[in-house]
Amino acid sequence: MKKSENVNVSKLKIIPLGGLEQIGMNITAFEYEDSIVVVDCGLSFPDDDMLGIDLVIPDTTYLKDNIDKVKGFMITHGHEDHIGALPYVLREVNVPIYATKLTMGIIENKLKEHNLVGNTKRKVVKFGQSINLGQFRIEFIKTNHSIVDAAALAIYSPAGIVVHTGDFKVDYTPVFGDAIDLQRFAEIGKKGVLALMCDSTNAERPGFTQSEKTVGKTFDTIFTEHMDTRIIVATFASNVDRVQQIINSAYKFDRKVVVEGRSMVNIIETATTLGYLDIPDKTLIDIEQLKNYPAEKTVIITTGSQGESMAALSRMAGNIHKKISICPGDTVIFSSNPIPGNEKAVTNVINELLVKGADVIFQDVHVSGHACREEIKLIYTLVHPQYAIPVHGEYKHLKAQAKIASELGIAKENIFILRSGDVLEMDKDEAKVSGKVPVGEVLVDGLGVGDVGNIVLRDRQHLAEDGILIVVLALDQHSDQLVSGPDIVSRGFVYVRESDQLMEEARKVVDDAVHGCLGRGVSDWGKIKSNIKDSLSDYVWKKTKRRPMILPIIMEV
Repeated sequence: MKKSENVNVSKLKIIPLGGLEQIGMNITAFEYEDSIVVVDCGLSFPDDDMLGIDLVIPDTTYLKDNIDKVKGFMITHGHEDHIGALPYVLREVNVPIYATKLTMGIIENKLKEHNLVGNTKRKVVKFGQSINLGQFRIEFIKTNHSIVDAAALAIYSPAGIVVHTGDFKVDYTPVFGDAIDLQRFAEIGKKGVLALMCDSTNAERPGFTQSEKTVGKTFDTIFTEHMDTRIIVATFASNVDRVQQIINSAYKFDRKVVVEGRSMVNIIETATTLGYLDIPDKTLIDIEQLKNYPAEKTVIITTGSQGESMAALSRMAGNIHKKISICPGDTVIFSSNPIPGNEKAVTNVINELLVKGADVIFQDVHVSGHACREEIKLIYTLVHPQYAIPVHGEYKHLKAQAKIASELGIAKENIFILRSGDVLEMDKDEAKVSGKVPVGEVLVDGLGVGDVGNIVLRDRQHLAEDGILIVVLALDQHSDQLVSGPDIVSRGFVYVRESDQLMEEARKVVDDAVHGCLGRGVSDWGKIKSNIKDSLSDYVWKKTKRRPMILPIIMEV
């Protein structure tokens, strides 16, 4: 190949490292030659079969292996599914973080908890500002979402411009700040956009998402209709605009406000300090002062709208909250929709509240933070991308957005529904998935990150379903004769006191197995243990049709 033909042959690589199989764990790497920038770094919450697991974070092996290229994290907004993994990932991929003011405030709270503030570079970015990193220039564009200060990103590379919407909706009348900067989307669209990565969460829903302001009117109506009851509102801690509107209604109806739940208190403090919340003087009171005011003159804003077992509302419903009890006549408002998978937990909490005599309101007190079909169409029309890459959502959501892109005239071969780990290489001439990088889920359990894998989870499942039998025996170290035992300890298998005969027969089966081995001159402990497991497992299965975990322990005396 001649030199002149070799000019600018590099392609832009887009590599989602998480977030395309579910709602959560969003993280995408953009790579051009010697530069990688990473958009978002989120966590997801464990599935029901992940017993004992607290959080799930993305596997960032690819970033660790290419650490010399990684220039920084660009964060679109301050929700857990976009920032939650930062404290864990930064330990091994310590690069600067770029985010808007409130987003950075929330991130700094997390870094403080993990003692990472001192050695993490951070830069607060204003809307309209651009950051130059290696081969990239990244511009932050104002959008609206269910948390203030959300941004879309225009990622400029030598191969072309990629627009990443982040999570967004089009809200012409936001509670705080300006409406989404549609003009800037149009201006970038005029320059020619290589690819659009657009939020798909509500791609199946027709029409437009309602403005956040509509919820404020609903609250006023509820407060008018419930003048003589205490009002408890459960919502997402991060929805600062929602909290503002609840406080506005409380002030209007001369009620004092108590904030309960650790994440709620943290975010409200951060938002107030940074000027994103305007709380009238003497409206907020400490939880200890509740008893000084009549119930109908108070409002409690709390966490727990998703039925989380340890959140404040669940503890109130279960009578285990130290300072607040649900009383007959309380009005409890769920100002959120259940995240897919949480419906059962939310229903359980609602039932507990109703049993205690509370009036529960959970309809029409929430609007989504994500764009519906018409808003998605609007962004596509303004940006007019060559390629469409639906992001943020389960497969059905991505598919629904792919259909929208197709209806708007984007050729089918230019629409890419990616899986986490796919490497999409693109320039103006072509785009194709050219390979895969290692991805996966890293499980966080207590202080352990990644030390619980599939085998440990399988053991936990096994223990949870069938219990464990521990067989203890002692052998003479010289003659290999049985000195004591075998004794069998049962946990989670049968209640021993009521199963004497079964346990006695099981002990005899083990005894026969051990003597059989010793009689044949088998002194290898591994073989003896294996024999014990097989014999006892067969016996227990015949008698109970269960397969408990069997753990033989041999001691030498």
